[in-house]
Amino acid sequence: MELRVLKYFLMTAREENITKAAGLLHITQPTLSRQLMQLEDELGVKLFNRSNHNIKLTEDGMLLRRRAQEIISLAEKTKEEFSGSNGELAGEVSIGCGETRNMNFLSARIAQFREQNPLVRFNIFTANADDIKERIEKGLIDLGLMMEPVDISRYEFVRMPMREQWAVMVKEDSPLAQKEFVTPQDLIGVPLIFVYRRPVKNELANWFGKYYDNIEIAATYNLVLNAVSMVQNGVGAAICFVMDNTYPGVKLIPLYPKLDTGAVLVWKKEQPASAASVKFVEDVKKCISGISDNAI
Repeated sequence: MELRVLKYFLMTAREENITKAAGLLHITQPTLSRQLMQLEDELGVKLFNRSNHNIKLTEDGMLLRRRAQEIISLAEKTKEEFSGSNGELAGEVSIGCGETRNMNFLSARIAQFREQNPLVRFNIFTANADDIKERIEKGLIDLGLMMEPVDISRYEFVRMPMREQWAVMVKEDSPLAQKEFVTPQDLIGVPLIFVYRRPVKNELANWFGKYYDNIEIAATYNLVLNAVSMVQNGVGAAICFVMDNTYPGVKLIPLYPKLDTGAVLVWKKEQPASAASVKFVEDVKKCISGISDNAI
């Protein structure tokens, strides 16, 4: 399987039309058709359902599209890691991040790092901890900023300096918006929008205690912006982290008793890493160590 042919396949899957895909790839339509048929023969599966006007991926084709995207991404990342100019630090550092205030700390470190190493590029992938771990295992990202609780037994890590505080996000006209804080009892009878990850659900269940069996979960989410949209449109109240961002029409009220959680920056144990990612981790550790020393 050649990378070139996988790129042909991805373009055809995107356009759903061989003639149009061939034009965008600057090759002839018969050449593209032949390459795709050879790919099907090589894999021993049918990748497309063909009709007179367009083509659609089969289930095997959908699987190959996902794998091809990962292969192409990994190939490009590998090329970046070996790129350099006159001995200067260069390449790409890929980081998977949850939506937290600790990203502000990490962003400041990225800005400072690039002032000294302008040839290094950062690629940020926003997702929850489960998706981030999957991409680390596949070698698609170097580092992951993840919220606890999370199993980090397979990873090296550094603990982030800020703990994330949980709150409830409600519409501004909600009766809860007038409260200084919200208790488990206050949320009985209120449709709730919960986080998707099971370990986090368990943490929240512990906070609700005996009231957990009486709450109503209307929806779940894995990205905060989707939760904001649901709150704004009246789906319910979202349990989420306190964020520095402000969103129109909603208000965040801290939970009481206070519930907070830590964050870790992780990377895979004993996995070869690019010089750029190693250097960046060293800088992050140094900065966090300085924060800890000043706090003593």
